Amino acid sequence: MEILLWLVPSAVVAVVAMTWVSWAGRDGRGEVDRDVAVERLGRAIAKELPAGTRRTSAPARDRSTGIAVRPSHGAAPGDGSARRAS
Repeated sequence: MEILLWLVPSAVVAVVAMTWVSWAGRDGRGEVDRDVAVERLGRAIAKELPAGTRRTSAPARDRSTGIAVRPSHGAAPGDGSARRAS
């Protein structure tokens, strides 16, 4: 039990820090009236964006089948040279 006494100072510091943060942060947010917040949101939504910043939908991706197909190099279709006996 005595070996755990070295934890006491750090626990006290942690509790004091948590208490101070909860006390210091309680009124620091500055509450905004609900009607004012709704008005600000409405103005922000109605605001026109510059032409270059409009979002477009993501392009449709090709669906992969999971099969890799290697192109034949220099072989004409139908002459059988693309397949080699191994």
